[in-house]
Amino acid sequence: MRPILAVTLNPALDIATSVNHVTAGVKLRCGAPQMDPGGGGLNVARAIHLLGGQATAFVALGGHTGQKLRELIETAGLTLVVHPAPGETRQSLAVTDEGLGDQYRFMLPGPEWGTADLAKASEAITAASPADAIVVLSGSGPLGAAPDLYLDLCAALDGDGRDVIVDTSGAALHRLAEGQHKIKPWILRMDQGEAEGLAGHALRSNEETAAFARYLLVRGVAETVIIARGAHGSVLVNADESLAVKAATVPVRSRVGAGDSFVGGFVKALAEGKPLREALSWGSATASAAVMTEGTELCRPEDAERLLAESPVTPVQVG
Repeated sequence: MRPILAVTLNPALDIATSVNHVTAGVKLRCGAPQMDPGGGGLNVARAIHLLGGQATAFVALGGHTGQKLRELIETAGLTLVVHPAPGETRQSLAVTDEGLGDQYRFMLPGPEWGTADLAKASEAITAASPADAIVVLSGSGPLGAAPDLYLDLCAALDGDGRDVIVDTSGAALHRLAEGQHKIKPWILRMDQGEAEGLAGHALRSNEETAAFARYLLVRGVAETVIIARGAHGSVLVNADESLAVKAATVPVRSRVGAGDSFVGGFVKALAEGKPLREALSWGSATASAAVMTEGTELCRPEDAERLLAESPVTPVQVG
C-alpha cells in the first residue's frame, strides 16, 4: 500500500448536538454533545482508518482546543504529525432540529497565519511526505493564506513519485480553476455547488457535469477532475475516460464529512493499487455510508462494504 498523508491546516473541533426545534429568541436546550476531530484532511484520515487502512494525519493545532482535538485524534488511533498553529484551533457546531430533521452548521474562524507561518508549514508537510506518497490537501486554507496556497504546496511536493489530491473551496478553488499551472494536482475534487459556481450555470446531468470537468481538464487544472453530484453520485474525467458513479439510496441522517469520506474510500483504494473504476465505486459507497450516521460520525466499514454493489460505475458520453 502506498503511504498516505492527509493534510489539515485549518482543523476544527466538531461538536454535534440536537434540539427539539430551532426557534429564534429563546434558550434552546441541547442534547448531549458529540465531539469529533474535524477538518478535511482529518476526516479523510479518519475514514481511511475506519475502513481498515493506514494514513498519517498532518494537522496544525494550537491552544486548549487544539489540545482537546489532539486527544480525540489520538483516541481515534490515527498516526499523527502535529504542526504548531499560530493561535487557538477553531470549533464548528452542527445542530439538528429533531422536529424537522434539518441540520444547521456553524463554522467558527481559526487563527490568522502569516507568510512565515505558511512557509514553515510547507517545509514540514514536505518533510512528512515520504517518496511515492499520496498527499491529500483537503479543506479550507487558514486565515491569511493566499489563494495560491495549494498550488504552492503542489510545487513543494513535486517529485519523488508523490501524487497530490486537492479538495478545497472558495478562493483557493477559483485559483486552481484558472488552469495553465506549471505544476498542477494529480486529482482535483469539488462538489456540485462549487462546480456550478465556477461554471456560472447549473449542471443538470452527468453529461453536463462531465463536459464542464472536461473543460477544466483542457484548461490544465489537474490530471483528473472529480465533481460530486450529491444523491446523484459523482463524475470523474481524465484524458482517457469519463465516468459516473451512482450514489446508493440510503437514509440521510447527517451530511457532515460525506465528501471527505468519499476521498478517504477513493484514496485508500488507489493506495492499495485498485483500478480507478473500483476506487470511484469505493469512494461513492463510503460517502453513502457516511450520511447514514448521526452528527459528526463518519462511515461504518460494514455499510461501505455492503453499499459497494449499489455504487456502479458507467461511462459518460461527452459531446
